[in-house]
Amino acid sequence: MSDRIEKTFAEVLGIPVEQINDATSPDNTSEWDSLQAMNLVAALEEEFGIALSTKEIISMRTVGLVRKTLRAKGIGDV
Repeated sequence: MSDRIEKTFAEVLGIPVEQINDATSPDNTSEWDSLQAMNLVAALEEEFGIALSTKEIISMRTVGLVRKTLRAKGIGDV
């Protein structure tokens, strides 16, 4: 079962949600380039109703780290 983070990544990157997991990163996902990184930030901010700082954005190098950042911002259902 996929979650909101995985669905957001799959939609933005244009890949099946089954290919998204906590280890997904720009290093192992060719679709996650610099342009898509900006699109991911915008999509995550919209989906979760948050604003991400530059420091947070830079630290989010895997889906798992995105999940950790969102939890730290009080998003509990990730």
